[in-house]
Amino acid sequence: MNEDRFKGNWKQLKGEAQKQWGKLTDDDYDQIQGEKEKMIGKIQERHGHTREQAEKEYDDWHRNL
Repeated sequence: MNEDRFKGNWKQLKGEAQKQWGKLTDDDYDQIQGEKEKMIGKIQERHGHTREQAEKEYDDWHRNL
């Protein structure tokens, strides 16, 4: 799924993301608004991952949508 389509479907995909990353808050998801870089930053911040770990998790999750 390309990034533009991902942003357009963010409200539907947000539920799937919440299952994957339970430590992210509703406010986090409101700030992310389907933007990859913001999502990776929040995963890194809330889950204590390195940038590389957060990016790999995001990419794996995004690929499996």
